[in-house]
Amino acid sequence: MTKHRVTIHDLAHELNTTASTVSRALQDHPRISQSMKAAVWDLAKKLNYQPNSIASSLRKGKGNTIGVIIPRIDRYFFSSVISGIEDVAYESGYNVLICQSYDSWEREKAIVDTLINGKVDGLMVSLATGTKDYKHFQLVQSKELPLIFFDRIPNDMDVNKVEIDDFAGAFKAVDHLVAEGCKRIVHFCGPQHVSVYRNRFEGYKAALLKNGLFFDAGLVFNDIITRDSGEQSAMIISQMKPLPDGIFSASDFSALGAIIKLKELGLQVPLDIAIVGFANEPYDDMLNPGLSSIDQHSIEMGHNVAKLFLEEVSNPQAVLVPKRIILNPELHIRGSSMKNKVINHL
Repeated sequence: MTKHRVTIHDLAHELNTTASTVSRALQDHPRISQSMKAAVWDLAKKLNYQPNSIASSLRKGKGNTIGVIIPRIDRYFFSSVISGIEDVAYESGYNVLICQSYDSWEREKAIVDTLINGKVDGLMVSLATGTKDYKHFQLVQSKELPLIFFDRIPNDMDVNKVEIDDFAGAFKAVDHLVAEGCKRIVHFCGPQHVSVYRNRFEGYKAALLKNGLFFDAGLVFNDIITRDSGEQSAMIISQMKPLPDGIFSASDFSALGAIIKLKELGLQVPLDIAIVGFANEPYDDMLNPGLSSIDQHSIEMGHNVAKLFLEEVSNPQAVLVPKRIILNPELHIRGSSMKNKVINHL
């Protein structure tokens, strides 16, 4: 059973007074009588009341609070970036307020409006897939609030940014598949207006060119970044003639769906089709075979995001010269792409 967190409304109800009176008593307001203050503090101690420091600081206008906006917190990548941000922010006395856009531009815009009106000390943002208009972030800039983008970034805004080299990550993935003998490599790509997916698509094409392979638009599956879409695409792939022998997926989730469905259809991974994903999710090691994937160094990304924020707030009078930090991705090779090893053991 979840334990109820005692609020000022609970204290007010017990004392037959208002929440605003309780709040002022806790803040030692001179207009509140000493007897009321004593009653409030005695009850607060009895009920183990813990003040919400973040809400309090937002009401005061400045409380060492950073707003972080991410598409979804249930993605290992984003939760790890937040961990990296908090590692650095907490040591410097900052609270982190986490908001999810659920990949909606409308929700993202509403969150930005709420946070800047709540007087946060800065924003750290990874864009929603639905975002194509950045006017709400221009408002943040007009208020001279620190604004740092990470992972999904707007290329045409002069702000601090931290990202992985998605082009290089995709190139490594496809180059590896070619080295394993793949010649007809499918690409599961994401929405092309989103920087990370556009750069991964470009890396895919560049690796094909470098290895003398023809780019075939018929092997590109658009907006395939979920498990369900990966499964549906795998069913189509299984019927293609000739059968593709490799898949580079811009998402581990769609790669996961493809592995599951291909195995259900009687195809062998990696012998028939080798697969590489992107994100290095924790479940990659648990699959059979394990999923080869590109690691995005999410904790390091979070550290860098928080450090850029601290640099900006430590020298508020300085003219901002935006920095763009690009991290080097790492390919983790597992069974899903090791076609040569399987062939050598036959």
